[in-house]
Amino acid sequence: MKTFPAMSRFPISENVARMQSSATMAAMQAAEALRATGANVCDFGAGEPDFDTPDNIKEAAERAMRAGRTKYTAAGGVREINRAIIDFYKREFGTEYQTSEVMVTAGGKQAVFNAVVTLLNPGDEVLIPKPYWVTFPEIVVFASGTPVFIETEETGFVLNVEQVERAITPKTKLLILNSPSNPSGRVLPATEFRRIMELVTERGIYVVSDECYLRFVYPPGEVFSAASLPAEQRSHLCIAGSFSKTYAMTGWRMGYSLAPTEWTKAMCKVQGHSTSNANSIAQWAGVEALNGPQESVAAMLAEYTARREWLLNALRDIPGIKCSEPEGAFYAFPDVRGCLKNELKTSGDFAQQLLEEEHTVVTDGTGFGAEGFVRISYATSMEQIQEGLKRIKRFAEKYN
Repeated sequence: MKTFPAMSRFPISENVARMQSSATMAAMQAAEALRATGANVCDFGAGEPDFDTPDNIKEAAERAMRAGRTKYTAAGGVREINRAIIDFYKREFGTEYQTSEVMVTAGGKQAVFNAVVTLLNPGDEVLIPKPYWVTFPEIVVFASGTPVFIETEETGFVLNVEQVERAITPKTKLLILNSPSNPSGRVLPATEFRRIMELVTERGIYVVSDECYLRFVYPPGEVFSAASLPAEQRSHLCIAGSFSKTYAMTGWRMGYSLAPTEWTKAMCKVQGHSTSNANSIAQWAGVEALNGPQESVAAMLAEYTARREWLLNALRDIPGIKCSEPEGAFYAFPDVRGCLKNELKTSGDFAQQLLEEEHTVVTDGTGFGAEGFVRISYATSMEQIQEGLKRIKRFAEKYN
């Protein structure tokens, strides 16, 4: 009988082997494991709204199902959802896009993935400001690119054009921006965004602008989209958008991209050979989300505003913790280095011990490129926030 040599390990590709597991997924799994034991968990790890999808959107999905809109669609989406996205950006930002420049994706993450893998060649460098969303560098690694990180702590985690210029090399191909930011909640000022785009356009560098939290900006801040930039700069720009946060549609997996026609064609090619179209029913729900009533967005923002204010005030009273004020999204990103004493050496130790001792979940900042920080999501009830902050304060006082 013919025998085959045993494999010492499964032959995973080098690119995938170099990728790191998601810190946000790890926090979610830790919370679920603890809940399974019957523990009363305060979970600040989740990056999704605690609100339900608005009824008008769910009803649109039901109508789509009953109308038989359950078949394959074009890889880039049905005409109606593409038109709704274009109309939204014209209405909100006065900008004109063509149908050849828009496509629908299975969540905002796929929009970023499509944009990166269609642009990079092996060895191309991608500028990524710290702290960053955990997935950005891993997509770059998957695409055989080289992540180049830009330190921004000295400017309060707000990128500026001078930092970008210092990081550019002859190998720089792409810059990834995320404003409002996950994990810091900081917002890149519109004037600085324009200066950065002017610089990189002059240098022939492309930009992916992740605008997943676009609508969640707190007064007196104002919503800004890179879509409002001049046409010359948009020739080097891909916007990655999402329905997940704005309309509490995380599980629907609905995102989109806006980019020059040739870039969009390439992204459609990639998507056509990976997931094909986004969920057909969710596409019709997305049409209603954009074209229907928008009161739910304002209601969520008002609730996040109240939670944010309470949370920031509570954090200021905790010894060893400092936190800059987030202008957008629904995250705080406190500096916990003042608590790193004795057996607590890292922010990972802080998060793990907080989980074990107080059954409270935060996400270690190391996964976002910021050791010494943790991410706290306030996309949870005020009751949970108040109880969780009580536990964090008790924990911090123990180690101070």
